[in-house]
Amino acid sequence: MTEAVTIGVLALQGDVREHLHMLQSLGARALPVRRLAELDQVDGLIIPGGESTTIVKLAGLFDLLDPLRKRIADGLPTYGSCAGMILLADRIANPAVGPAGAQGTFGGIDMTVRRNAFGRQVESFEEPVTVDGVAGGPLTAVFIRAPWVEEVGPQAQVLARVEAGPATGRIVGIRQRHLLATSFHPELTHDARVHGYFIDMVREYARQDGSAGGGDEQGDNA
Repeated sequence: MTEAVTIGVLALQGDVREHLHMLQSLGARALPVRRLAELDQVDGLIIPGGESTTIVKLAGLFDLLDPLRKRIADGLPTYGSCAGMILLADRIANPAVGPAGAQGTFGGIDMTVRRNAFGRQVESFEEPVTVDGVAGGPLTAVFIRAPWVEEVGPQAQVLARVEAGPATGRIVGIRQRHLLATSFHPELTHDARVHGYFIDMVREYARQDGSAGGGDEQGDNA
């Protein structure tokens, strides 16, 4: 029997339901996170795709901005897809600028990302991508107004690159210790392998500190 873990999905904006469903299909207890009390219950966290500027703004309004930064820095396993990749980056090459200044992030991965690097919504596409550490061959990666990674620090490990077309070689998957990020949206496919990889990460870190959450092998309803 596999270890039960509780994985939260930051439920402020974006592809929340899709991530919850994918986690539940793999036997993890999935929990929408909107409040600090819910953040306190999780062994790992997913930051979904959506609008990175909106997610940061709402995190501030829900008093989650500083707690998220602290938990991520303190070792909470966290996976960010698309906008979530932007929010896990230490640096943004082209941050959105508003009345409050340049866009902030939660940070954690020593990388520079470029927002909307692959183009506008109408230029969304699917592409086979091989992810190091994910068995079974290439998976179908869905790119929607996606970022890419322009610069990687020495502690970060590149897991996936674009393999064809004008963006060949661009970094679209990365890991740094307890943090994982992809430019693409695995939650919008029927392929659960990236989520399975992240669940294994969460179990690994939970075993290290003995903090695996309660809950049974059946996921909660979203």
